[in-house]
Amino acid sequence: MKAYECKYYQRMADGRVECQLCPHHCRIADGKTGICRSRRNEGGKLISDVYGRPCSLAIDPIEKKPLYHFHPGTTCLSLACTGCNFRCLNCQNHDISQAKPSDVGYYELSPEAVVRLCLEHHCPGIAYTYTEPLTYIEYITDTARLAHEKGLWNILVTAGYVCQEPLADLLPYLDAANIDLKSFSDDIYLRISGGHLQPVLDTILAMRDAGVWIELTNLIIPGINDDMDMIRRMCRWIVNNGLANNPLHFSRFFPRYKMKDSPPTPLQTLKAAKQIALDEGIEKVYLGNV
Repeated sequence: MKAYECKYYQRMADGRVECQLCPHHCRIADGKTGICRSRRNEGGKLISDVYGRPCSLAIDPIEKKPLYHFHPGTTCLSLACTGCNFRCLNCQNHDISQAKPSDVGYYELSPEAVVRLCLEHHCPGIAYTYTEPLTYIEYITDTARLAHEKGLWNILVTAGYVCQEPLADLLPYLDAANIDLKSFSDDIYLRISGGHLQPVLDTILAMRDAGVWIELTNLIIPGINDDMDMIRRMCRWIVNNGLANNPLHFSRFFPRYKMKDSPPTPLQTLKAAKQIALDEGIEKVYLGNV
């Protein structure tokens, strides 16, 4: 498959390009990539090294995303390409999200081929998942548009770190999303993931306004984001922004990647967070990885 020129960037006078896909706004020298490792400056053009090249394919129950209130009991074709615009110290899929595309095997699958594969396996929808799908948003948007034409759903499993213009191009084709709300602290976002909180909140609200079905996941890490006052503030924000009826998943942490010395989340911590969420008015609260 030929190299694909990305849509969201500007050329700079010194030969660099500024990627305008996410809030990092990486300024990339010729031959180099941005933080996500999958968008590269090639002679003054920003090229996607993963368009049409998924590194992972599977058929999953929709509950695995997790989505508990969007067509439960069905399956989806799960697809991922290499890369992520976060650097989470606890990443569970770091072998593909924190790797260069050249270091990971891949399939050659055009958007048309992905939709055809989904139909052949009788899956009612496609889930863009496992890594950070927004880093290959052009591939998703092209695939999702064709999927809708065939009556298929499009599901995004994302950390939500994206600029509003490219997100707006995808939203008309998006049916459901699970958004990883990592904490309710900008400092924790910066220390653990290398990003900021507000753009994620903006993504949640944009999806809400577009009518996308939203479920939120909060992975609770002992000693990092398990402060109950912060969890209460997060729950209040969710309720105050009209999302009380949208499921909230509190997920249990297990040692991973660069946080192998941290202990698993105590069950009592998860139960306490769930009670806070219920007390604040969130109607559907689930515990994951238990």
